[in-house]
Formats: sequence, C-alpha cells, structure tokens
Amino acid sequence: MAKAVVGEETRLKLAEDRLSQSAVPSEVGLLIGKFSSALGRAFLFDLIPTPHNDSGEPACSLTEPDKKKGPKSKSKSELADSSSLFIDKDWVAEHVRQVSRMLVGGIKVVGLYVWVSDAAFKNSTIMLCQTVKGVADAAPGLDGNWDERLLLHISYSPRRWNCRNCSLSSNITSSSLRPCDFKMGKVLTSLQTFKCMHNFNLRLPILRDSASKFQTLSDVLRHAISIHAKELAGAKALIDGKLVVESESYSSDGVHEVELLLSFLNDSSIEACSQGDVVGILSFSGLICSFAYLNSKEPISQAITDIKGDIITSLQSRLDIICDEVDADSGNNHDVGSQVSDELSAETPVPQLVLHLLRKGCSLPFPRRVFAPWLAVVYVCDYLQPFETVEKRLPGLC
Repeated sequence: MAKAVVGEETRLKLAEDRLSQSAVPSEVGLLIGKFSSALGRAFLFDLIPTPHNDSGEPACSLTEPDKKKGPKSKSKSELADSSSLFIDKDWVAEHVRQVSRMLVGGIKVVGLYVWVSDAAFKNSTIMLCQTVKGVADAAPGLDGNWDERLLLHISYSPRRWNCRNCSLSSNITSSSLRPCDFKMGKVLTSLQTFKCMHNFNLRLPILRDSASKFQTLSDVLRHAISIHAKELAGAKALIDGKLVVESESYSSDGVHEVELLLSFLNDSSIEACSQGDVVGILSFSGLICSFAYLNSKEPISQAITDIKGDIITSLQSRLDIICDEVDADSGNNHDVGSQVSDELSAETPVPQLVLHLLRKGCSLPFPRRVFAPWLAVVYVCDYLQPFETVEKRLPGLC
C-alpha cells in the first residue's frame, strides 16, 4: 500500500492548467511514476491523457440518467449532480500496453487519473475501480508487495486533488477505494540515473518432438527469456566499478555505470537431456542497454532490481512486437528472418517455425531499442524492426 504519494509539481500543474483551459467535462489518463516498497511511497512523474479511440471518440464521457425513469423533470443542477462517467475500459487498457512498452527501468503505469466533478466521481465508483483493475491487468510487473493501484481525482467543481489507493481484489465495492496522503513537490530533480550495458549469450538444446515442451521458435525464446530472468535474479552487481552494498545510497550527480555479474557455476540454460534427444542448438545472444532511476532516499538495491527487471521486460517486449507483427500481417513477409529450410512452407513466419523440423539454420533479429529524452534525466524508448528507421520512430517519442 502506498501510504503517501508525491507528484512532480511542474508536470501536474501543467496538466491542471491544460484541463481547466480545455473546458472538457471529463478526461481519463494514465499515472506514470514508480512505487517504492522500501519507502511505502509512490512518486508521480507525469499524467498521460488517453487519446481518442479509432472511431474518434473520447476515452470517457458523462452520461445523464434516463429521464423516462424520473417522476418529474429535473433541473439542470440536479441533472449535473446525477450524471455518471462512462469509460471505454478496453481502449484504456490498450493505451496502458502501448505506453508501458515505452517506459524504462522501474518507471511504470501506477494508476489512473480522472478529471471530473465531485458528483460524477461519486456516481462512478464501480466504473472507475473496474478501469483501474484493467490498468493493472494490462501492465503487470509492479512490486509484488503492492496489490493496489492509484486513482487520482482532479475535481473542477470544486477545484481540488484527491488521491486514493484502489484495491485489485475481484470483489469491487465502495470500500475498494481508500484515501492516501497526496502532495506535490520536486520529484524529477532528485532522481539518480543508473545505466547498464548487458551482454547475454544463451545456448539451449533443440529436442525431438516427443522430448520437448516447446515447439515453435517463439515458444523456445519465451522459455529462454524466463531462464535468463532466473539467472539475473541471482546476479551480483558492480556500480562504478565497486561491489554493491545494498544499504548504500548514491548522492553524486551523473550517470552511474552498472555491471551485472552472473555465476558461471549455475548455467540454468543447460537442460538435462539425453544426447539422442538433441537435434540442434538455439543460440540467443545480444547486448541490451538499460536505465533505472532512483529516488535519493531509496536503497541502492532498488536500482539493481529495476535494471534486472528492465532487461527482461525489454526482451519480452521485443518478442511481443515480432509476434504481434505476425498476427496482424501473417500473409505479408517483412523478411524478419534469414533463409528457412526449403522443406517448410516459405509462408510460415519465422517465429512460428517448429524448430525440430528444420534442416537448415535460420535467424530472427530482434527489434532494436532506441531512446529519446523525456523529462529531466528520464528517457523513454521504442523498438525498431529491421525494416524501420530511427527517423520514422523518434518524432512520436519526443
């Protein structure tokens, strides 16, 4: 549970000014920040409004009560007091998935904000809690000790800010929302930056059909990523060339260089299998650039945890992008891999190839990660397919 929430004053005030000048009756969007289990606090970096959906409709709108149900006509003020909020929950969840992919180590979608009157907010508790739960489902991976997300209410009638913890339990009631301390302050200027250039090289045996639980290349790669996650969990770390002391804090400016040290005696990528079952080898290797950002009061161990999590999340995001591309355009090859065996259909996308049936080597280049400055020292990222260019992607990031 976040006992207190601190929001970056400059960004939140800008959002408030934008909302008050827009004259829109309602708006919903994402809270971007990070949660510190050690401090029991959440830090908000910015508010990202959810855009209109593919049909050009806003993500939320106010709905008036059915006039036919009332015994008599209501005044304009009474109608305003009885209005409630409709939210396109699926569209908000899709927005969460897209934004989460762009966030770097430790920075997450930590909840939802809503711009609406007090009366409409009170009439929409269940809808809001359901949407927050959808946000959490679309962007898992926050600290396991935090089974809640934030709901920030910016009221224009009267003008005030209220922040609540929203329980993620399956039974949503009015008690699912609990108030928490909220204030604005300087969050971004106190961040420390940590950078890691991580080399990895996994070699997994490709087994015969009857001996393998994983058939396609994408399945084997997901398995490889899960293996590397276990390896990283036990890795030691050097920061600026010194072994990390978990309780130590860093107050110096600049970027701190992180190096992860994996155990050579615990190679979990080597599976127990008989030599007769092995028909090939999958080599999965590369270099990943990762960032993490730490509040000055957080323990240094949090930066290492965030770096490790960012590495795995980045690998998963790249594989998801490849698989999404295949699902969206399965009939159109974009040359995402090199030559495949002539014995297999040339129309089979490389991620869907069944590895033990291959008689020739093939390769699958992962999308490249590109970074762009966002707020203060914080970067966001995107991923480039081999057929895409930086010029095509960067304008949408900045």
